[in-house]
Amino acid sequence: MTAGVEVDAAVTPSRHREAQSRGERIARPLRLMTRQWGPADEALLNRLGQALMERDELGSDLVSAMRQPVGSPGKVTHAQLRAALETGADGIPDAPQALRDFFGVVSAPPEWVDWDLVDRGAAVFRRLGRNAGDVLLMLSLTGGYRFGGPADLLVATGALTGDSTMRRLAETQHWVLSLMNPGALRPGAEAWRLTLHVRVMHAMVNATFETSPIWDIERWGLPINQADQAGTLGLFDATVIVASRGLGVPVPQEDSRALLHLWKYVGWLMGVHPDFLTDDERERNKLNLHVLLAAADQTDAGRELAQALVGVQRERQFGIRNQRLSRARGRYEEERLLSMLTTLLQPASMRELGLPMRPPWAYAARLGGNLWRHQVVGRLPGGRVRLERWGEAIQNRDHATYLAAGSGDRVGDLPDRPSDGEAV
Repeated sequence: MTAGVEVDAAVTPSRHREAQSRGERIARPLRLMTRQWGPADEALLNRLGQALMERDELGSDLVSAMRQPVGSPGKVTHAQLRAALETGADGIPDAPQALRDFFGVVSAPPEWVDWDLVDRGAAVFRRLGRNAGDVLLMLSLTGGYRFGGPADLLVATGALTGDSTMRRLAETQHWVLSLMNPGALRPGAEAWRLTLHVRVMHAMVNATFETSPIWDIERWGLPINQADQAGTLGLFDATVIVASRGLGVPVPQEDSRALLHLWKYVGWLMGVHPDFLTDDERERNKLNLHVLLAAADQTDAGRELAQALVGVQRERQFGIRNQRLSRARGRYEEERLLSMLTTLLQPASMRELGLPMRPPWAYAARLGGNLWRHQVVGRLPGGRVRLERWGEAIQNRDHATYLAAGSGDRVGDLPDRPSDGEAV
């Protein structure tokens, strides 16, 4: 590994060892890490390597029961899962053991959960407004395509490519926005149900591809593994905070902790290992930098996904009746995305993803707007409340542009359809 750190090759897939030859691509984060924390943490890098072969075991047990043939003892049906999400497993007559075990855990939040802090975290996200959406789309999602593994799984499943790009983006947005409603993450509430739905989807994808000849476990680890889940969680929490500050939005430590606490609980609901759950910003940034060091090199999948994401901007539904004006708005959003990406990802990454570069006009405009809203308006009496309302409105408005005509606003269907004869 870089800087003299070695990873035990006997327990890690080859993607974890690719970093030995990464060179310049990780030079900058390595310098940052060394300046803040000293040399790379060998134990943490080895822990991430081992996590490539670890799954969400509770979710895996539930999916194993769902994949049993109809009539098998302990079989869990899709209908039983949907009913349990609404009422809990106790409301299901003769609920199978795997269903009771799953909901017995997720229905009892850990003692460390602070509901006031969770709700404050949701308010912080709403105040960030379009900045949060931009960072998630441009830096978290597109930036994540610079590394192999998760991007290859997205292509293998057909997610975020081809005709499904718009729908998948809308589904992810719907889930994220649901988390930001006050009280929505309490057991039985909407965001709690949607998060568990996503967790089961992930476990089903894992079960399908673990034994698929198209997935190279020796290279990538398990399809949806604990190391990748830790990295994804970091893209949703600390990355949004750090990048928003870079866009001119003040995020004080108390707001940072609240938003990280919200995502810590979401990570717990998603089955992320406790080793990778934290609401301390410094600790999360340290983990994120180690995830970056341990990540695999980019593959063709990353280029395909990034180009599909840029191309779909022209297809968004802006509610403009005049087709010429609607097309012009689509072209503007594509150019704005490329301008922001050039600033956030830097030219080297744009070239790797096969994306054209643009001058940083969109970043300059966003920086100026944020300085006015957050440094001036936000400091006036009632300013924080106004920022929350404005931010929530623009987040919902942007989300609506990704909804194709006639489509519902929801998360995706469970990928493993019921077998013949199963109740739906």
